[in-house]
Amino acid sequence: MANRTLRRFRSRIQLLRFQVPGVLAGALLRPHVAGVNRDVVRETWDAVADGAHNSNTDLTFFDGWFYLCHQASPYHMGSRRSRLLLWRSRDARTWEKVTEFKNESGREYRDPKFAVIRGRLFLYMLPNLTVRATPVGTVYTSSADGATWDAIAPIEPAGWLFWRPKTLDGVTWYVTAYWHDHGKSILLRSADGVTWTQVSQVYAGEGNDETDFEFLPDGRMLATARLEGKADTEWGDASASTLIAVAPPPYEQWTYAKSRVTRLDGPCLFPYNGRIYAIARYQATRAWRYVELGGIYSRKRTSLFLVEEHGLRYLTDLPSAGDTSYAGTVMQGDELIASYYTSPHERDVTWVLGMFRPSNIRMARIDLPALERLALSRAGSYPIA
Repeated sequence: MANRTLRRFRSRIQLLRFQVPGVLAGALLRPHVAGVNRDVVRETWDAVADGAHNSNTDLTFFDGWFYLCHQASPYHMGSRRSRLLLWRSRDARTWEKVTEFKNESGREYRDPKFAVIRGRLFLYMLPNLTVRATPVGTVYTSSADGATWDAIAPIEPAGWLFWRPKTLDGVTWYVTAYWHDHGKSILLRSADGVTWTQVSQVYAGEGNDETDFEFLPDGRMLATARLEGKADTEWGDASASTLIAVAPPPYEQWTYAKSRVTRLDGPCLFPYNGRIYAIARYQATRAWRYVELGGIYSRKRTSLFLVEEHGLRYLTDLPSAGDTSYAGTVMQGDELIASYYTSPHERDVTWVLGMFRPSNIRMARIDLPALERLALSRAGSYPIA
């Protein structure tokens, strides 16, 4: 009992170590109200608002239903009380709970990602065993009807953290994955969503973390990667950036560019009318040395970007603040339905303070022609922010 009490005391002291500077940063950094373009972001609403720290979403459409999966925890860090909740809805507004996934042998699952492969709905998850939230590999489950799910099983290659599987032809599936200790990312392919083989190394170095991709109209592949510089530093890092990597078929040779408009945390890339866009975390405030890119004492947004081969172009925020981002998308004609999470956006708290407060799962209805017009109007240089 004494040892358990001591561990709890040390854990609370460690959490205060992050919270106190967050309060000071909130007082010193100028507020930056979310800039929401209402022509693009037509509507937003809560999907889940139950007082938990809800986060890390994905969204898909399968057999006539929207499926939403997200993490529910007491706070941003790893917790044995964490679980993944799975919901479905006919209209993306009224949700019914399907099931939940809890890591009985470790601490939690994080970062759910959907794919519909060979008529089955797949869900990939990242098991995490520590408070620091550093997943150790990838597991998966699948369902023929979205209601009854197979037992969760590990997936090879071990130690790689899968992001979002996608296909160009409905036959061969690809997924980007990053190494559990950071520092490198690879591209894998599969015909069934279960057996994956490596195609190429996308990148190595600079704290390479979350990596997503999309297909360009000519069949080439474009990937973005979160480059942390020095991985997981609370102040961020002056060298942090977003990697943009491009490869032609068979996706074995990559060329690179970097953007410091922001560091794309939790990237969700999607195509529209020949261009590639991203919903991801945007760092709205910076302070030299103490709040560099990736710093937990800055203010964050969930935002939309145009992703081109030579840079990122910031377009607009979604209503968001504090701990936020990690979106999922479903395209329906010229509209995009997106899921994301955010602290209460009425108060512009710093990221670290949002980590310890309740956060909601929100939905957004995005007008894609308006998004395209905004992207074209922002043509020009790519500032080093």
